[in-house]
Amino acid sequence: MEIYLILIIPVVLAIISALVEKPVIAGTITTIGYGVELLISFCFANKILAVKHFSEAIFYADALSAFFILTVSLITFASALYSISFIEKDVQNKKFPESQSKIYYLLFNLFTFSMYLVTLVNNLGFVWIAIEMTTLASAFLVGFYNSKHSVEAAWKYIIICSVGITLALLGTILFYYTVSHDGGIKSLNWTDFISVASKLDGHIIKIAFLFILVGYGTKAGLAPMHTWLPDAHSQAVTPISALLSGVLLKTSVYAIMRFAIVTNKAIGSGYTSHLFVFFGLISITVAAVFVLVQKDLKRLLAYSSVEHIGIIVLGLGFGGPIGCYGALLHTFNHAATKAVMFFGAGEIIEKYNTHNMRKIKGAVKAIPFAGVFTIITAFALSGMPPFSVFFSEMAVLYAGFVKGSYMASVVYIFVLAVVFYGLVEHIAGISFGKKPEDMIASKDPSITKAAFIFLFVFVCVSGFLFPGFFNSLLKAASGILLGNI
Repeated sequence: MEIYLILIIPVVLAIISALVEKPVIAGTITTIGYGVELLISFCFANKILAVKHFSEAIFYADALSAFFILTVSLITFASALYSISFIEKDVQNKKFPESQSKIYYLLFNLFTFSMYLVTLVNNLGFVWIAIEMTTLASAFLVGFYNSKHSVEAAWKYIIICSVGITLALLGTILFYYTVSHDGGIKSLNWTDFISVASKLDGHIIKIAFLFILVGYGTKAGLAPMHTWLPDAHSQAVTPISALLSGVLLKTSVYAIMRFAIVTNKAIGSGYTSHLFVFFGLISITVAAVFVLVQKDLKRLLAYSSVEHIGIIVLGLGFGGPIGCYGALLHTFNHAATKAVMFFGAGEIIEKYNTHNMRKIKGAVKAIPFAGVFTIITAFALSGMPPFSVFFSEMAVLYAGFVKGSYMASVVYIFVLAVVFYGLVEHIAGISFGKKPEDMIASKDPSITKAAFIFLFVFVCVSGFLFPGFFNSLLKAASGILLGNI
């Protein structure tokens, strides 16, 4: 029942959004809907822990699915809450007409629906279709302002991700070939893939998984296939930037995880482990270089996402119970932290009317609430204790040493230090100093403050203090990654 509600609610909200003219009303209804969705996701996660998995018709869900659903629900609720005042301000500032706000909420809800669908369908062909749906729905939100740069970013997003998704399709077809030829099952269901994994052709599996990793890795923002990401994230409407970085990238990582489980069961974990460590380190290193030289505030956060996706993949590469647990915990921590950072960036850009960090000074004085939260969250995002990101980054590092990957672990520490320096220097530069003399300090609306505070609680505590059920969910999801199905 919960599965159907999780999918039906965004569809109902999309229909309502298409009928409501006033952005505040549409935003409030959407936020209430995702508040209910969050509660259902919480109940669903608890239920999955008791029954292990749910399978019916084309749907399949286990602890791994429930973990991603809960993460998507959390960030979606916060983004919907933040959207209420943000979209209203955009309408008042005549960035787009009021009638266009209902298109925003319509696309917002369809985008969310497609992300839920990725995590709930059993058929890996439907997973591919759902990921393509996320591209189509979110591309319009990237080009929503209809400026030269936003339209260009949207097209770049569509073209590069379409190339990636084509490679993922080839990988899926190769998986299907060996499952039907060597396993004797004509099905694209993930549960069928697992049941015959030990019979599959290892050579084909290796080629197929490489296509999957490069294909879905393009959508996930793994370097060097990440080139669409800085443009799209910097040009999208700010609440959508939070969704793109916070959860969209992870839905593609989820698809890679499902194929990796089959691959590991077929040929052992060594092959995927080496690929994950390689692409993880490449992503973190590339991100570090671009973080240092960045001038655009939202592009800075986009490259930070490339770094954190690299950390998640590196955790999967180090593997073992600690590596997988750390990768999943980092998935959650990054989603919450990056969403708060994008909220802060949105307020700063709105106030200064520029993305250029060299033209922004004194944000703490100009917009005290958002400015203070942005600088604190920047420390959290860069991995400073006692914030949650620090603990998941350390879990990944510990997994590297446990595995004996000393060189990769040393490189990981060095690059994290570089990113820490770059990120904190940039954010401190825009936060402190004198604000423009003619600029009057402003207060954020209460509803905007609520979105910040709601997520910031998780930024502070989710590394070391969370309910027992969440720890159990992470352990159960980690177990699935390790093949305990």
